[in-house]
Amino acid sequence: MKDRVAQVEVIIFKLVGDEPLFLLFKRNPVKGGFWQGITGGIKPDEKIEDAMKREVFEETGLTQWIRQLDNIHYFEYDSGVPEYGIMKEYVFALEISLDQNIRISDEHTEMRWCDLEEALKLLKYDNNKDGFRKLYLLVKS
Repeated sequence: MKDRVAQVEVIIFKLVGDEPLFLLFKRNPVKGGFWQGITGGIKPDEKIEDAMKREVFEETGLTQWIRQLDNIHYFEYDSGVPEYGIMKEYVFALEISLDQNIRISDEHTEMRWCDLEEALKLLKYDNNKDGFRKLYLLVKS
């Protein structure tokens, strides 16, 4: 039985003036060692938004934010795992306050606040980059 039915990605950001800064996490080397936002699986009995909140808490300790933006981006990709097949990924964004504390989980070795240009250079996957671009345009509009 599958332990996930889809994935969530959550982009954490804060506004400095009117410019968004994005929080990226570097995965442990055993999990690929690349930079990304928060990601995780949606369990079979879980609502998408509940999975998002669970993953945010597990990876950052956050339980509160200024605003939540749903449906930032959506994409499908080949998981490379036969039992999962094509995976759906739903992208959310959470704005947090400038002074909010982040607890880094053991899934990651580093975290970094980045402007869009730096985030796009660090992110590995084009689908993730598209989500960050869409969020940037939404916040700036």
